[in-house]
This record gives sequence, structure tokens and C-alpha cells, in this order.
Amino acid sequence: MKPLPLNEWDESLKHVIDDMDGRPLNIHSLMANHPSLLHAWWDFRNYSVRGGSLDQRDRELVILRVAIHMRSWYEWASHVDRGLAAGLTIEEIDRVRQGPEAAEWSEHDRLLLQSVDELIAGRSIRAATREKLADHFDANQLMDIIAIHGMYITIGCMINTWGLDIDDHIQGDYPPDDFSPSN
Repeated sequence: MKPLPLNEWDESLKHVIDDMDGRPLNIHSLMANHPSLLHAWWDFRNYSVRGGSLDQRDRELVILRVAIHMRSWYEWASHVDRGLAAGLTIEEIDRVRQGPEAAEWSEHDRLLLQSVDELIAGRSIRAATREKLADHFDANQLMDIIAIHGMYITIGCMINTWGLDIDDHIQGDYPPDDFSPSN
């Protein structure tokens, strides 16, 4: 399956085109092959892109860590600039590859990254981790960590299944051959 050219999109998806100022991303164009799925997914996408109840920096840490686990160069490249705009440094973005074990993380960031790792490895956040997370995140934020992680797992699976190319206007900071988890 390939991204659907804009002139072939179903009319019911006009709101997606409008939301993206006439320039939907390749992932949106791929999903446009299934109009009812893209339509249903769009509100959740918008919620997740805003971070839900998480701040923008935390949202980007979650997404970047999921991109590492999914080995999704597309998502990684798409979120480096967003991470920088959300207040992450390039050193922190690079450190996401090392995971929560990197010594330089604050407890807040370490627990956030650890929660993503636990969700990926065990499909839940362990009770001991949730107890520590409670010092930094409320219940709604914890649910948003899980939900945003899940949304980007779904996207990563679609990207990896169909070998989606990075959008022309996105410039990543790492070449694809350098893209792999370091742990």
C-alpha cells in the first residue's frame, strides 16, 4: 500500500486536509486508503499531538522513546524538531536512545522513559514504577502516557509494514544506518 495522492482522498477527509493546511503527512496519506479509519483516528491524533494532559516535553520523550523501540526512522525524524521546540536539547534527544539508564536523566524523565520501556516489554507499567510515577504524574497523565505510547505503536507498525518514506520537508539529524537502540 502506498500513500494516497491528495486528489484521490475521500471527501469525508476534507477536515484532515484542512487541519494540515493542505499538506497532510505521508502517514495521513497512507491512512487515507482507509477513510473511515483515518476519520475515526483523527481526534485521537490531535489529542496526542497536543500531549493530552502531559506537557509538550514529556509528550516528545514518550514519542521519541517509542520511535526507538519501533525502529521507526520516520517517527524519530518527524519528532526531533518537535522535541527541540518542546524544550529538549539535542543531547537529551540523543540520550533517548540510551534509555532510562543514562545517568544524566532527572528522576522525572527517567521514570517517564522507564514507563515506556515497561509498556513495550511487558504491556503494562509495573506497580513499583507507578508508585514512583505518582510523585511526578497524576492519574490522567499516566493514562495519557499509555495512550500516546499506544498511538505511536500503531503508527510505527503502519510505517514499518509499508516502508513509508519520510516526508520531503522533514530533515532528520541521524542517518537511517545510525538508527538503532544502543541498549
